[in-house]
Amino acid sequence: MPTSSSTTVSLTEGPVVLGNGIAGETLRIPTADPSGFHQAISEPDAMPTTEILGSLFLPPGEGPWPVVIVVPGSLGVAPSHVAKADLLTEAGIACCVIDPFGTRGVTSTVANQAQYSFAASAWDVLAAAAVLVEHADIDAARIGAQGHSRGGSAVLSAACMAPLVGPERASELAAVYAAYPWSGMQFLRPDVGGTVVRSVIGDLDEWCLPLQVQAHMHAMTLCGCDASFRLFPDTHHSFDRDTPVELVPEASTSPGAPTIYVRDDGALVHPVTGKADPGFTERDAMIYQVKSPYGRRGARIGTAGNQARAFHEDMMAFWTAALG
Repeated sequence: MPTSSSTTVSLTEGPVVLGNGIAGETLRIPTADPSGFHQAISEPDAMPTTEILGSLFLPPGEGPWPVVIVVPGSLGVAPSHVAKADLLTEAGIACCVIDPFGTRGVTSTVANQAQYSFAASAWDVLAAAAVLVEHADIDAARIGAQGHSRGGSAVLSAACMAPLVGPERASELAAVYAAYPWSGMQFLRPDVGGTVVRSVIGDLDEWCLPLQVQAHMHAMTLCGCDASFRLFPDTHHSFDRDTPVELVPEASTSPGAPTIYVRDDGALVHPVTGKADPGFTERDAMIYQVKSPYGRRGARIGTAGNQARAFHEDMMAFWTAALG
């Protein structure tokens, strides 16, 4: 589930400077590598610890500022992710772009999403928020997260996990913007509390199923949460990037596979048996989905016409309203 062109941005090679001249502050973010949601929620002390890097961009002037954590997809940090910081800082909102891959030795999860768990991706978001809460220039009450593709799944799961792991381990996010997320694994009861949520996806997306994302947002509203959904017409995956639509032949996808639900304790519910089983791992779920009749190779990404502009207009309207 990539979100950008083949060019990547390394956060390990020194400060990143935006097009508007703002230099990023490198953050070292203590996080974890849970084997799955059950370990993250029910056995958090068993999680192996690790560290990822982030780059924090602050608007001109004096804070504290609201902030948006930007989480990349399956090709890692790209110029299209860093470009979000230009837009946000110009609107008076700080931006923290995180790199989940570099310190884990991962370059791409396009062909294999099981190199580290989706629970770890979600934990990265909560870990970044925990660091930002303590930052003197950040308003701890206005921390949001925006994820793209796999990163979109991460921010949605993080919003669900925060109330389950408790305030001593995670703070509630003010808002979440999920761009073309994979909703093939979602919480059975996706109660995000007071977090405002929005998901957007194109109707031509071959990586993630729009119907699944729509249902995911509807489930949140049934929990009494503030969740919204937008479908972009004639639009492919990663339509906010700056490259035309192209085929990624090595992509391993199964958008039509049955949803894997996650119980409040983190146990996955097998779609065939309907039973929650801590022994049914994320890797098991991935293998089941890829080997199902829905598994396939190859999918398109990219933008056309004014699609990227429409994305960014929607994105900025959401963040200026959600973070004020």
